[in-house]
Amino acid sequence: MISSTRPPTGLDLNRTAKIVGTAFDAALAEAGSSLPVWLTLLSIKSRSLANQREHAVAIGIQGATLTHHLNALEGQGLLTRRRDPANRRVHQIELTEAGEALFLRLRAVAMAFDKRLRAGVPEEKQAQFAEILAMLRANVGFTASE
Repeated sequence: MISSTRPPTGLDLNRTAKIVGTAFDAALAEAGSSLPVWLTLLSIKSRSLANQREHAVAIGIQGATLTHHLNALEGQGLLTRRRDPANRRVHQIELTEAGEALFLRLRAVAMAFDKRLRAGVPEEKQAQFAEILAMLRANVGFTASE
């Protein structure tokens, strides 16, 4: 039974996610970037040997969308792509010096945002919150491979 004194959990979570997402987007925009750029740079940095399809899955976007982002970032001189000598159908993606600098700047923004988001929340409550989020994902059928 849903309590009449508080909104349904899904609605409350959805509203909160939108508010937090909008605030994070604003923080990235203030740094001169965007969430798609940050997610792309983060994926490249953390999965240096992955192919484009693997990056798209990790980011949660379609391959064509990733190609669009990569084309723009390559055009800005933030990354390079070259054919894998072992498999000519696969592109290897690397950040340029400018891409590394942008990654570091955006990482600082993301870390500062996370610190702001967690302010005043004790560590044990953060751990409980992470567990609850995992339970909610499991309740809607999310698996670790998704």
